[in-house]
Amino acid sequence: MSAVTPDTESTLRAIAIGDVDAIAAAVDLREAQQERTGLDPRTFALVKIAALIALDAPPASYAWQVANALNDGATPEDILGTLRAVAPQVGGPRVIAAAPEVMVALGLALDAEEG
Repeated sequence: MSAVTPDTESTLRAIAIGDVDAIAAAVDLREAQQERTGLDPRTFALVKIAALIALDAPPASYAWQVANALNDGATPEDILGTLRAVAPQVGGPRVIAAAPEVMVALGLALDAEEG
């Protein structure tokens, strides 16, 4: 196991429990990253969702990025368009795996047969 500094442990614990200051620091980092790309916030957020789909990211990642996208002016239709746009490059299985995560992040219920 790798040694973890007390500062790293403290920061991870703060983020895990929803500490407002720790989360605000993460948001500030996101804003600085977005500014460096030259993309507008909406486009930046949709690109991040596309990357999650391509990486077959864990479910919790979608909740954060979909919320960011909606806050940055994207619509659920834009997010669906992102799923459709990346499908030829990442393949159907990645898009199918991402769809329920996007649904949950949008507050939509999944039917029992769906997952």
